[in-house]
Amino acid sequence: MPLLRFDLIQGRDQASLKKLLDTAHEAMVEAFGVPENDRYQIVHQHPPGEFVIEDTGLGFKRSNQLVVLSVTTKQKTQEQKERLYRLLAERLEERCAVPPDDLMVSIVENTDADWSFGRGEAQFITGKL
Repeated sequence: MPLLRFDLIQGRDQASLKKLLDTAHEAMVEAFGVPENDRYQIVHQHPPGEFVIEDTGLGFKRSNQLVVLSVTTKQKTQEQKERLYRLLAERLEERCAVPPDDLMVSIVENTDADWSFGRGEAQFITGKL
């Protein structure tokens, strides 16, 4: 927890995907203070014609390096979220050649009762986490 879902245009090789996921996890650990082994990531790859992300009138130049990152997490502060956005943009550009215009992040918050890691239990509520 948090749960990260990456939507990408098809075409990245396994090494590039690993670097992208590792870089995002590192930013998450730093910005949100999650433990190093607290890693939940899912990648969805789409054909170019099935992935339309426009610029909302902000003048972004999108490319085939586009990353849409959806984060589901317990409540975070505005400062933590802004730090995550900044770290992701900086590091994904530096390490993965993802231009800042090609990064879109959405955070959805929930509560302890909204998580079950398995066995039909809400581990945050039962005290196991």
